[in-house]
Amino acid sequence: MRPGDTKMSSIMQHVARQALVTFRSLGRVGEAGRWLPEQQSKLRALLTEVRPADLRLAEPRTADATQQHPYHQQPPVTYMHIYETDEFSMGVFLLKRGASIPLHDHPGMHGMLKIMYGTARITCYDRLDRAPSGGGETPPSPPPFQKGSLRRSVLRSTGEYTEHSGACVLAPHRDNIHRIDAVDGPTAFLDILAPPYEPDDGRDCHYYQVMPEEAMGGAERAQTETTPAAPGHGSDVWLMEISQPPEFWCGSEPYHGPEVCL
Repeated sequence: MRPGDTKMSSIMQHVARQALVTFRSLGRVGEAGRWLPEQQSKLRALLTEVRPADLRLAEPRTADATQQHPYHQQPPVTYMHIYETDEFSMGVFLLKRGASIPLHDHPGMHGMLKIMYGTARITCYDRLDRAPSGGGETPPSPPPFQKGSLRRSVLRSTGEYTEHSGACVLAPHRDNIHRIDAVDGPTAFLDILAPPYEPDDGRDCHYYQVMPEEAMGGAERAQTETTPAAPGHGSDVWLMEISQPPEFWCGSEPYHGPEVCL
């Protein structure tokens, strides 16, 4: 451990402590509403200060970044686990050039992410509980076995983020479904989720595909289409729950940054 990497001085230690303070009240009735906005603001400010050097994270060299590896040999995305409690998980996702984390959700979860290097395009959707306006719009026609997998949603935002951008925030009902694409090279981001994914507690990750307009009458195309549509911000869309896309999987990498201990 380097001299500056003590548990008390590491910015990652400060981030972890603030994450614990921020999210430990989520399960307590009444407390989350009072504490969460203020504590989230403090956590977001801390994340904005984190730099790759604080994680001992180096951007891949140009030769490595442009080298194309067959997907069967190298995962397009890897994850560095930093720390996890019952309240939150913290780690770093690293996306290779041209890689994407497909459209997915975070059921009942809060989250923040901060770009460490590169550029990422983040596209966010919200689930809509209300019926389509006017009641006259009918959903697309997926294959019979997928009819229960349609979700009416709205495109909330699309933006490109770099290490100079602030932290992005998601909540159970806001920006909770998103897709992350590496733009013009590899990218990495620090990720905090609260509480962590846990299928046994109803927090499993689900993947989605934007139904193209042509699918309104074409089930066969809906079954094979993989490129998301590009509706305007605020547009109502249909998302269809799908299996994890075969071109995506996530490997693991060791974390060499300062130790976090709570």
